[in-house]
Amino acid sequence: MRNKGLIVSLTVVITLLCVYYLSFTWVAKTVNDRAAQYAIENKGSKQQYLDSVWREPVFNFFGAKYTLQEVKETELNLGLDLQGGMHVTLEVSPVAIIEAMAGNTDDADFKAAIQQAVEEQKSSQKPFTTLFFQAFKRTAPKKKLATIFAISQNQGKISSGSTDTEVKRVIRGEVGDAVDRAFEILRTRIDRFGTSQPNIQKLENTGRIQIELPGVDNPERVRKLLQGVAKLEFYEVATPDQYVEALYAVNKKLVDEQELAEKEELVTKEGKEVEEEEGLSTLTEGASDTAAAEAADSAAVAPKISPLFELLVGRNPSRLVYLVQDTGKINRILKRPEVQHLLPRGIKFLWQVKPDKLDDGAEIVQLYAIKEGRRSKALLSGEVVSNARQDLDEYGKVVVNMQMNAVGAKKWKKITRNSIGKQIAIVLDNYVYTAPVVNGEIPNGSSQISGNFTIDEAKDLANILKSGSLPAPTRIVEEAVIGPTLGKEAQQQGLNSIFVGLAVVVIFMVLYYSRGGFVANLALVFNIFFILGILANLQAALTLPGIAGIVLTIGMSIDANVLIFERIREERRIGASLMHAISKGYDKAFSSIFDANVTSFLVAAILYVLGQGPVKGFAITLMIGIASSFFTAVFITRVIMTWMTKKGDESKMSFEMGWSKSVLSSMKANFMSKRKVAYGFSAVFIAVGLALTIANGLNFGVDFKGGRSYVVRFSEAVPASDLKVGLLPSFGNKGTEVKTFGSDKVLKVTTSYLVEDESDKADAKVKNALVTGLEKLTGEKYEPNDNKNTPNSFSIVSSSKVGATIADDIKNSSVEAGLLALLVLFFYILVRFRKWQFSLGAIAALFHDVMFVISAFAIARLFGFDFEVDQVFVAAILTIVGYSINDTVVVFDRIREEIGLHPKMETAELFNQAINSTISRTLITSFTTFVVVLILLLFGGEVLRGFSFAMIVGIVIGTYSSIFIATPIVLDLAKNKEKAQK
Repeated sequence: MRNKGLIVSLTVVITLLCVYYLSFTWVAKTVNDRAAQYAIENKGSKQQYLDSVWREPVFNFFGAKYTLQEVKETELNLGLDLQGGMHVTLEVSPVAIIEAMAGNTDDADFKAAIQQAVEEQKSSQKPFTTLFFQAFKRTAPKKKLATIFAISQNQGKISSGSTDTEVKRVIRGEVGDAVDRAFEILRTRIDRFGTSQPNIQKLENTGRIQIELPGVDNPERVRKLLQGVAKLEFYEVATPDQYVEALYAVNKKLVDEQELAEKEELVTKEGKEVEEEEGLSTLTEGASDTAAAEAADSAAVAPKISPLFELLVGRNPSRLVYLVQDTGKINRILKRPEVQHLLPRGIKFLWQVKPDKLDDGAEIVQLYAIKEGRRSKALLSGEVVSNARQDLDEYGKVVVNMQMNAVGAKKWKKITRNSIGKQIAIVLDNYVYTAPVVNGEIPNGSSQISGNFTIDEAKDLANILKSGSLPAPTRIVEEAVIGPTLGKEAQQQGLNSIFVGLAVVVIFMVLYYSRGGFVANLALVFNIFFILGILANLQAALTLPGIAGIVLTIGMSIDANVLIFERIREERRIGASLMHAISKGYDKAFSSIFDANVTSFLVAAILYVLGQGPVKGFAITLMIGIASSFFTAVFITRVIMTWMTKKGDESKMSFEMGWSKSVLSSMKANFMSKRKVAYGFSAVFIAVGLALTIANGLNFGVDFKGGRSYVVRFSEAVPASDLKVGLLPSFGNKGTEVKTFGSDKVLKVTTSYLVEDESDKADAKVKNALVTGLEKLTGEKYEPNDNKNTPNSFSIVSSSKVGATIADDIKNSSVEAGLLALLVLFFYILVRFRKWQFSLGAIAALFHDVMFVISAFAIARLFGFDFEVDQVFVAAILTIVGYSINDTVVVFDRIREEIGLHPKMETAELFNQAINSTISRTLITSFTTFVVVLILLLFGGEVLRGFSFAMIVGIVIGTYSSIFIATPIVLDLAKNKEKAQK
């Protein structure tokens, strides 16, 4: 085998890297266990212990030390569905930005255009700015945009002579900046929220921001935090002589408390020792006097400095700089009521928003003493800032130029005249973004802020300065809250699925392929290990759909080994030696394996690009699994087999058991003669399914239709049908679905009541209607916390909300993903097989499979199996597309090979021979994958029930279509071409 050394080296390197990255997960779990033990023993909180060691080294990896923060940043993350938490998608309101840029005008045409654009956005995928421009053109066709937007606030950007194109460019730019500004503000808030491993990302070209907060137990607090309007203010920074004396008084008080506590502790300790030794001959009458003397000596050498000064970087009270990890301790000191009394009136302490780095990599932040005016007011508020931009000064240094309106310029002139040589802090959300020194009076409101800025930092500051005059209000358009108990249950269900699925595949491979099965199983273990290690390396989250991806990979990864082993068995049947058969088997199977994996990977990549939320987690895991299984099945197994047979001893390797030796090996079925029967069966089934879909519809989840959904756990079993009827009046007789969710004590309630209203008030109104209705119908009381151990009560263990607009986006992106997958696969098959008949046959079979699965959902609904159609269903459909094309490519590859070997053979006979040659591989792969997905259906939990059902149907029908649909269509197209040529 060529390049064996390279493969061995690469395997060792990947294994070591996976061990390295997964070790952080093990360490994080160990520290969490210690924190839980600390909470029990000290009657404190788990978070208190974690905070205390956050910046402390907790892991030593061959001399490299890592703090808990670094460990947490590198461990394998769990998705919200596996640990509980809150997922939120916010949309920055472009309406508020455009209205602010227009000076909140009362112009009738402007207001009419805004209203039309708001209505059109509910059913359109175009950006709001585009809809507004179109509506304004319809409302006032002869009116220029400049007549609305050429105001003093936009001076320098828009003038009365600006064309509509120029105005549109400025407006689009400001709306884009508002999204960036909201993102920075939200990121700063979330970083201070106190949750570990928060995730925030911009959804490009949508004006939306997606946030995930693991472990959140107070959703209402999160909503207020995320939707609160940022307040920009300007304050004077106090000079050291105005606050240092007060800090010395605080230090003295803290030292006195510390000394008193140490004295009491020492006397108590000595007293206990005296009591324990009482009566012994070694005890002297002066023991208590000795204890008192020792206490006094200890007090004499006690430290005369408190943490307030001890933790100062540089120990300079005139400049309050601390390490980031010490800010929590300082906050606790300054918040104490007795400390507050010692601090000077009119001064508050605020932290610098972003840390600076020392030469050794340590992060530091400055604590600013801020002077408040009367009634705690700032010198100036951000509404007066009309514009701000990043620029370069005459020396080429990065600066920020800030312009104020007339009202602000007048006040700013007075403020700067009285503050020459002093610092003015620019504060947002009670964090100091910068505190420049005033060099002179600024008479015209035009200021230049200099500092050691990078270009990006200057752009961020300029954007923040515009938050006063151009606020970026956000609204929640999608939300999901998952309780910790539900997350733990999902974890256990996911692990059960993996272990049971793995066990079934391992046993089957050994029973069918003997020692070859052991080699395949070893590759499978490597595969799962690599998937988890790479996920940790990429800092991707392992979600419940991601676990489904791993389970699916377990079934599909065997496919490559089955292809290879079947090829080896073919070579052995015609008399080849073991070494030669292994070499030929790998060589002949390679093209099929390569094409099958590339097509599956392309589908997974499309799913990742166009998918949202949990679908992305599934796609990432599937892509990693496909790449990893290709490497382990094709290369690692070959290295192992080469090593086992290097001395030519054929007894050390076998690929069959007695019973499996001739299974499906001499099949000679005439599949092509049954193609018209297959066409008829498929047409009837799909027609019935589509008719039922039109008549009854599908059970679309909130992902596709919008609305609110709640998973409710009761203490006793509750009939879903009774609740559905009873809840309708509570929800204004709007569409309401109630179904069991894993057990008859857990129900999922979905309603479209107030679907168009995405406000917090609407959220509260719907929830109150649900709680009131359930209390009335069941007689149980609502328990805000988990009611698992509370009798005669119910609790909402998870909830989700999807706005109507985002539901439309999800539907459209799902259709786009499906069409793009079919298009990409069409061209890939065309390039690889050089005949359009193969491409068209493959795509027709894939379209058939998709329609068959949708029909199966409609027919299942008729029999009482009401599976939900949501984003995860879309993931299942595209996975079926990948699986089916995988099957089809293997058959097509054998057809291509047979054409080369038997160019004069009759086409139908050749196609039959190709299918018969690959039937063992097709059925074995389908069987292993089917069993694994069946286990997922049984043990994977309610969330994956619809996914698993779709996959079971898809596996069966994908196998069927590769034999009875794809190949026959190629045959018919080829015959039609021959007739046309004659």
